[in-house]
Amino acid sequence: MYAYTNILSALLLRGKTGEGSHIDVSMLEAMGEWMGYPLYYAYDGAPPPPRTGASHASIYPYGPFQAGDGKTVMLGLQNEREWKAFCDTVLQQPAVATDARFCSNAQRNAPREALQALILQTFAALTAAQVVERLEAAGIANARVNEMADLWQHPQLQARQRWRTVGTPVGEVPALLPPGVNSAFDYRMEAVPAVGQHNASILAELGWSTEQIAAVNA
Repeated sequence: MYAYTNILSALLLRGKTGEGSHIDVSMLEAMGEWMGYPLYYAYDGAPPPPRTGASHASIYPYGPFQAGDGKTVMLGLQNEREWKAFCDTVLQQPAVATDARFCSNAQRNAPREALQALILQTFAALTAAQVVERLEAAGIANARVNEMADLWQHPQLQARQRWRTVGTPVGEVPALLPPGVNSAFDYRMEAVPAVGQHNASILAELGWSTEQIAAVNA
């Protein structure tokens, strides 16, 4: 989405200036932008909003699972080959692969609670890093789940110089640059306006007279 919008921006700019742009956009920056709303709930160590869930509606196991160190790992099984690899390499319980309760996705999806308990029991003895190591060895898609504090401190956002400081009516706060770097321009990162701060200028642009604006603000 952000690659698309950056390309459109570059095309519009070329139409005005006749010059092209170099565009640099990363998946991390795009996801950081999407997390902007909950991110500010967790600003400066404040507690984050509760998670709303990321499990798949019809595939299991697929979604977040907690490891023994309290961190969460996302994983997703796509087929029966991966299910067998999951049992052999990740759970290290080959017999589970042929357990009548779990030997097809339809059967695994129905009694999720029993399989979830078995997975969590295994993961409880492992750190998130160890779970990821096993998943990688099994060739199963996975990712670690960051907390809001992890995103605030993410070294890649720091390395790519994505943070700026902007003013607000209650003081300065850090803010992420919009995803995508365009060689032809820098983004405007101005202060967050106070409520009603620009009412008069906006109404004037819409053709309101000074008297009309004064009456509204009275």
